[in-house]
Amino acid sequence: MAEQERPLVESFELDHTKVKAPYVRLIDEEQGPNGDVISNYDLRLVQPNENAIPTAGLHTIEHTIAVLLRERIPGYIDCSPFGCRTGFHLLTWGRHSTEEVAKALKESLEFIADKASWDDVPGTEITSCGNYRDHSLFSAKQWCRDIVDAGISSDPWERKVV
Repeated sequence: MAEQERPLVESFELDHTKVKAPYVRLIDEEQGPNGDVISNYDLRLVQPNENAIPTAGLHTIEHTIAVLLRERIPGYIDCSPFGCRTGFHLLTWGRHSTEEVAKALKESLEFIADKASWDDVPGTEITSCGNYRDHSLFSAKQWCRDIVDAGISSDPWERKVV
């Protein structure tokens, strides 16, 4: 029996030592059988292998941007954290420029850093979160401020800050 070829996972092929976070990167666009396009973006908030956002802060950012990005990006499907805690995958219907996504991300992180209160963080109750005790608005605010201050680029290799 011939050896089967393993599926390619794009993020494992990316040279994480060459990117310059924070940035937004289009990973891939897939077209479904009916012509619908789904876009997958890398929202890298901190430099890989140099930093990682603590779980409680990342969890709070995740819950908060789930609403904020839905308000700012038409066709938003999902935004899920990377296991390495350096950012998120964003899935959308249709095509959006990395500049458009980076601006929406920047606005969302600015809101968290400067204005968010616990009332703005959804899903922090035992009935609405699988690990409701693991949140930190303090950490989320601090990390968001640091990320915004560093500047969010629309390009992963060349700094094109939005």
